[in-house]
Parts: sequence; structure tokens; C-alpha cells
Amino acid sequence: MTPLRISARAPLSRRTFLRGTGVALALPWLDAMRPAFGAGAKADVPRRMVAIETNMGILPQYFFPEKTGKDYESTPYLEKLAAHRNNLTVFSGVSLPGVTGAHSAEKCFLTGTPHPERGGFRNGVSLDQYAAEHIGNRTRYPSLVMAVSNEGQTLSFTRSGAPIPAEKSPKKLFQKLFVPSKPEEVTANVEALQQGRSMLDFVGEQSKRLGRALSAADRARMDQYLTSVRELEQRLHTSEEWEHKPKPTVAAAAPEEITDSKEFVARSEQMYDLIKLAIQTDSTRLVSLFVDTVVIHNITHHGNRPDVLAELRGHEEGQFAALNKFLTSLAELKEDGEPLLDRTMVLYGTCMGSANSHSNVNLPVLLAGGGFKHGQHLAFDKQHNYPLSNLYLSMLHRLGIETDTFSSAKGTMTGLDLV
Repeated sequence: MTPLRISARAPLSRRTFLRGTGVALALPWLDAMRPAFGAGAKADVPRRMVAIETNMGILPQYFFPEKTGKDYESTPYLEKLAAHRNNLTVFSGVSLPGVTGAHSAEKCFLTGTPHPERGGFRNGVSLDQYAAEHIGNRTRYPSLVMAVSNEGQTLSFTRSGAPIPAEKSPKKLFQKLFVPSKPEEVTANVEALQQGRSMLDFVGEQSKRLGRALSAADRARMDQYLTSVRELEQRLHTSEEWEHKPKPTVAAAAPEEITDSKEFVARSEQMYDLIKLAIQTDSTRLVSLFVDTVVIHNITHHGNRPDVLAELRGHEEGQFAALNKFLTSLAELKEDGEPLLDRTMVLYGTCMGSANSHSNVNLPVLLAGGGFKHGQHLAFDKQHNYPLSNLYLSMLHRLGIETDTFSSAKGTMTGLDLV
């Protein structure tokens, strides 16, 4: 094998490989790579992502600024986030290419999979689950999938496009995160994980036997499958290890259940509080939250009637006030002397640019925190929208995930740079 030559002065890139006899093996993270990120760069800074979708649109006239750049004039909804103006970016003229179908698009907000309204539609992997495949093993829970809903909606989908059920009960979620499991529960959970690994071992052996009779192309597909099996085994092994570790303790009490769907703002606040605790204790670094506001569906078809618009505006301003409270809680918490918000990307948006007309273009979207150069309004062509999926690729890079593609992304988000 050709020896790897390392200069004492030149830092190693994260894309450095061991090469020889046609094999390329990516190196793990090494101290020698640290200077490649700049002098004094911190190793293994925890990066996090929270993705939030509200499914009944956002009144565009109260969200989008008229001016672009850093000198934009605030709007009624953005005024609710005024304390975080310098730590968020507002986007306009963005959408997910090919994602049509009015309300059907709500399941594609984090996947970008086109044409959900068509028969036989199969979704793709969601942004949070793609990230969880790469960094989810660093925490007790690879991701948290949550919903403010009385139905079965979710923002998160597996690589095969299967929906991941969302936790709708804040009380159950609190117990999952912070209430110690009983010894018999730990034993049962470990046994279940071990049985899962045993089944995977069996499937793996059967697949190897089958592979001997397959064509070269099918063997290649089978190799990919076996790689996925091995990765799943490793995740199960990691989950088993976490079962033996104590859960973090917090001073907060378990929240009381709010079942009234009209109280979606208060229910959102409960979920935001739990997300903050989960991030603060590093129980997870990836969260999706679906906020179902179907209870106001009728008034989203306002027909520009002043009284209906005023009622709808009141509901939506309440949502932005709740988001502001969440951002403030992250900004006030410190981790290694740095605000937790600077290490946490918070994506907030909707699947419809106008619920009144069931439009899926010109989506109201903002991104807060995460260590980007914010304080701006990035405006793109309202007739020929810019791919929102490009933002998703930028977010994956910020999490330290090196990939050139995700969904319909053609590159990273133009105009969004790191601090």
C-alpha cells in the first residue's frame, strides 16, 4: 500500500484518504485536522438543528419585508422577533421544486420530494433523519420527532420514505427524556434491542448466501443493503449502551396535557420548553416539530375580509411570540461560554406561501441561530423561486456532514455565510 505522507506544516483535510491497491479508506477525525478549520478552532463543537413547520400557511403581507439586505424594515410578524433580528435570516422567493398539491405538501417540508398529490407517491428521507444517520449516535436519542397535533402528522421520514410517528404528548416526552426507567424496563429494552440485532445477524447471513447467485449489479445493490444492516446493528448497539446510562436530571416538572386543539400556541410553548431541555442536556441534537393549526383552516380562506384577516393575524402573531420566547431561552443559556442559540439552527416555515389560494410557492421561511451571518433578508425571484433545499444542504454542512446533494438542492444557500 502506498504510504500516506504527512507534512509537519500542512494540516490534514477531512477528505484525506488512505489509498492503495484500489482501496480508499477515509480517515477518522484526527488532531492533525484541527488547524484546517482555522487557528484555535474548537474540536467537536456540538451543532444542533430544530426544524419547525406550521401547516396552514403564514399571511405573507405580515411576514415578508419589502426591502432586502440588512436594512430591511421589520414587519408585524418579524417585529415579534425583534430581539433576535441580528441572529436570524428571512427568506423570500423560495420554494421546494416540484412540491405541489396544496395541503399535501405539508409532508414534504423537510424532504423536498416532488408531487405528493400524485397517486403512488413515495416520500424521501427528511432533513433531520438524513442528519441522524450521520451524527445521531452522539446522543441518547438520535432525533426527536414531535408534533402539536391531535392527528398523526409528522415531519420526519426514513430513507425508504416511511413516516416516523411523532410524539404528541409533552408529558410522555418528558418522562422519556428525564424520568429514570425501572430496572425491569431497562432489562426489557435491552432484550428487545438484542433480539433486533440477532434478527439482523440472521438476515445478514441469509443475504450473503443469496448474493452468491446474483448478478454483479444485484450484488452491488446487496452490498449497499448489507452496509445499511451493519450500520443499523451499530445503532442498536449504541442504543443498548444508552439504556445502562442514567438519564439527566432537570429542575423542571412534567408539563400538564393540553388537549384543546384551539390552544395550539400554548401547546407549542410546551413543546418548545421540552426542546430546550433536550438540547440543554444534550439528549439529542436533532428535532422536528410539526405544528398543526387545522383548527383555523376556515379563516385561512379569508377572501381578504378585514375582520377575518384580523382574527387570523392574531393567531399567527401568537405563534411568532411563542417562537420568540423559545429563541430567547436558547440565547440565554450558555455552553462553553457561547449562547446555545449560536450552536443551534432553528428553521421555521410553512408548506404554503398562501393558504388562501393553496399556493406552494414563495414560502415564508426564516432561519435563526447556528453561527451564520444573519441580520438580513435574502430575497429571490418570486416568479422563478430559488430552491429552499439549498438551505437544507447548508444546514447539513453546518452540522459537519460532508455531502454534495440532498433532495433537490443544486448547491448551498446563496448569501448565507458562516460567522
